[in-house]
Amino acid sequence: MNEPKIRVLFVDDEENNLKAFRSTFRREMDVLTANSGAEALHLLEREEVHVVISDQRMPQMTGSEFLAIARQRFPKAIRMLLTGFSDLEAVIAAVNEGGIHAYCTKPWDLNDLTLKIKQAYEVHTLRDEREKLLHRYQQIFDTSGDPIVVVDHRGTILQANPACGRLIGLPVSDL
Repeated sequence: MNEPKIRVLFVDDEENNLKAFRSTFRREMDVLTANSGAEALHLLEREEVHVVISDQRMPQMTGSEFLAIARQRFPKAIRMLLTGFSDLEAVIAAVNEGGIHAYCTKPWDLNDLTLKIKQAYEVHTLRDEREKLLHRYQQIFDTSGDPIVVVDHRGTILQANPACGRLIGLPVSDL
């Protein structure tokens, strides 16, 4: 069975960089490009993207500013920063505000960038799986006819299902 292609959005204000990225990764990944943070945000509204890679130095909106907005609006996309400078402050800002997974320096090394994209996609996939499992757990927990209570090490009730509330004769919120 074929694995789905990694969908990557590459954001850079330099057209040559966009073309180089697209031509390098288009065979093994589904590549989308944008030449500004604003264009990338519009694209993210329409398309599901697994990994977002943004250049740091762009006019109007820096990469770390864009990634911080992307984090708020599209938290499922794993974010990476690409910087051509040893701009430590930008990387720190991107980590703190944009919640970036990784950063790469320009010019990028093909093997390093490929590995980081694949690792970012793995994080995306694992988070998605976790979310599905938690949703399934909650469905089973809520609909079970058997009383279920989750307690911590001190015996404090953390969660009780509706069947437990019916057994005790109290609303679950009171437990």
